[in-house]
Amino acid sequence: MSDPRLRTLKIKTGVVKRLAKEKVTYEKEAVQQKERIQKYKDQGKDGHDIRKQEEVLQESLMMIPDCQRRLIKAHEDLKKILESEQDLKESEPYLDAEKVLEEAEQQLPKDSNLLSAS
Repeated sequence: MSDPRLRTLKIKTGVVKRLAKEKVTYEKEAVQQKERIQKYKDQGKDGHDIRKQEEVLQESLMMIPDCQRRLIKAHEDLKKILESEQDLKESEPYLDAEKVLEEAEQQLPKDSNLLSAS
């Protein structure tokens, strides 16, 4: 792989893939944390324990928009590279990048106003 464009394409693809996965992980973590807090409340646990768990929940919730913002930017960057490097269309890194872009779109906001705000 002597073409530096292929290397760049692979790196950018990896970034989009990682950010999409990271966003999903934080969302799952937030759901699990909410369940844990409810369980603690149901069990009548100490208020301090519940507050600590709520802090953990808030940290997870704060990370989701950050991941979202970084994912939008990385997605746009990769999309631009694919548009400008049409001559690489038959290469494996290009095809992988297209697939990752498509998969990552499920993690992007549906509201177009959020896309332009980044």
